[in-house]
Amino acid sequence: MNNAVKNLSYSYADLSIRLYKKIISRKEFVLSKQFLKSATSVGAQVREAQNAESRADFIHKLAIGQKECDESLYWLELMHNSRYITNTEFKYIYPKGKDLLKLIRSIIISTKNNS
Repeated sequence: MNNAVKNLSYSYADLSIRLYKKIISRKEFVLSKQFLKSATSVGAQVREAQNAESRADFIHKLAIGQKECDESLYWLELMHNSRYITNTEFKYIYPKGKDLLKLIRSIIISTKNNS
């Protein structure tokens, strides 16, 4: 497993938890909870992929992580457009999520091509 994806997914989860704490202090609970669930799920799926029973299982776990990452970006966009998060907050975390999504997609494609 690429340590970059493990480290980046952990870092993204950590940043997401920190942002979540700020958002709930602003009295927004629904969108932020959805964001937190999907953003932290990415790293969990990456960790599960490390212990995959087969190549297909590895790809499947990463594909779930990819979906969760993309979902977290959706919630970020929605919270940004709804002004629950600031431009600064959005511009700080969103590119990290996009980079993570690209990395996961790249690993999935490479793994499929090497089958």
